[in-house]
Amino acid sequence: MAKDPRVAEALGWLEKQGSEKTRVEAQVRYGITAKKSYGVKMGDVQALAKALGRDHDLAAQLWDTGWYEARLLCAYVDDPAKVTVAQMNRWAKDFDNWGICDTVCFKLFDNVPGVWSRIEPWSKAKGEYEKRTAFALMACMSLHGQATDAQLMKGLALCEKAATDERNFVRKSVSWALRSIGMRNKALHAATSRVAARLAASEDKTARSIGKEALRDLNKSKARIK
Repeated sequence: MAKDPRVAEALGWLEKQGSEKTRVEAQVRYGITAKKSYGVKMGDVQALAKALGRDHDLAAQLWDTGWYEARLLCAYVDDPAKVTVAQMNRWAKDFDNWGICDTVCFKLFDNVPGVWSRIEPWSKAKGEYEKRTAFALMACMSLHGQATDAQLMKGLALCEKAATDERNFVRKSVSWALRSIGMRNKALHAATSRVAARLAASEDKTARSIGKEALRDLNKSKARIK
């Protein structure tokens, strides 16, 4: 595939928009670390993505640059109808911070046909961010209505199984998934509350913390669930 000149143009634009202040703030305030980062604000990334439009081949080349902001662009530029399982697996292994993981899940992966099939395999992954992908994606698909109740019921079992993983970004994603599923409807709220209660009573401190956090939010939202 010939090198798309827009790749160099995009990188040049991102470099001009970047600042050390934004890069450091992302690391210190939000815990987003990346090997290659210009320090560009998300609003600027989104503006560039809008100008570029949807282009699957361009997204592939932007991803391969390894730059954090170029990879954020891919979440908006890639065409979900053309994304393959092999591509998703490869990108998930490349995730090196929660920002890129969550953005790709929220804006791209959850629109890919058949993506639910990847959640269970990712939930067993060894890498922290690759494993986070399973639960971040589960949360996104629940929030966006792109997963069935039956799928989310199965997702609860995966959350319960992963709740003893004490790694920060896995733990947070499991909590996010539980709270998102519980907001879906009354049946899922009740099912999630039962899982959260078991976790809250667990001898494992990580599971116990996740369970208590989920229960707090579920109890607060109970009256609003239809």
